[in-house]
Amino acid sequence: MLDPNTLALADLLEELVGSARIDSLLASAFEEDVPFQLHDVTTNSVIDREAFGEADFIARQAGVVAGLPIVSQYLENPEFDGALVWSVEDGRQLKAGQRLGKIACDMRTILLIERPFLNVIGWLSGIATLTRRYVDAVSGTNAVICDTRKTTPGLRVFEKYAVRCGGGTLHRLGLFDAALYKDNHLAGIAPDQLAASLTNAVGEVRGKSELRFVEVEVDTLEQLRHVLTIKDGLIDIVLLDNMLVEELQEAVSLRNEIAPEILLEASGGITLANVKSIAKTGVDRISVGAITHSAPWLDVGLDFKS
Repeated sequence: MLDPNTLALADLLEELVGSARIDSLLASAFEEDVPFQLHDVTTNSVIDREAFGEADFIARQAGVVAGLPIVSQYLENPEFDGALVWSVEDGRQLKAGQRLGKIACDMRTILLIERPFLNVIGWLSGIATLTRRYVDAVSGTNAVICDTRKTTPGLRVFEKYAVRCGGGTLHRLGLFDAALYKDNHLAGIAPDQLAASLTNAVGEVRGKSELRFVEVEVDTLEQLRHVLTIKDGLIDIVLLDNMLVEELQEAVSLRNEIAPEILLEASGGITLANVKSIAKTGVDRISVGAITHSAPWLDVGLDFKS
């Protein structure tokens, strides 16, 4: 199965998101403002139909931009008579006050697209910006920052695209592309029975499905020791859930001793304050739900040229 982390951003947008989802997102955004073929009552009462305008998209805060080609798709409509030119591209670091691009067309259209465009760009750039902060925090270590399935319902692919714009690594896209045996799957199985149970389960799923990886969650070092004894090639990653730094260090030592080919992923309670110390333990991956479920929007505005 294709690993989305190997794709360039433009290819990822096409493969992961796709034009149909973008059209649906934008249609929903505009439907909120002008439902049932109604119109912008304020703009149409004061702006002449023939009035022409130019406006700049401006980053009010420093951050990482994401979402520009998504909003641009709206203007591929043949009825759009104007120009939209970006000065930056997704994944670029922005300075406060920096211009992202400019639009030139009739003023009614500019005022119609303003809020939906800014909402999409601010939302996705916020995720990209917070992701980059975590990625930068673990620089100098071997750990990568991964996202989770804690995403806005119905909008996951957009948020995962934004994670990649921020330099993050995509975890599972859903329940179909990788197997992750979590605590609720393994409840009631004694630690000394984990290896046998998982060998059977993983052997079956690998025989039936094409998977990006197979991962097992453990809560204790005892569970980890047993999982690491599973024969080569069945398990790719072990998720270390809510372990202290000292436990993570011991887990890395165990992995290095028993099964050095298996990757270790830390998860649970990860913050910008502790992520560097966790990365220094030697884990390979750190999954952070906050980069999607708690990312503040990046403040982006639209300023008309006088």
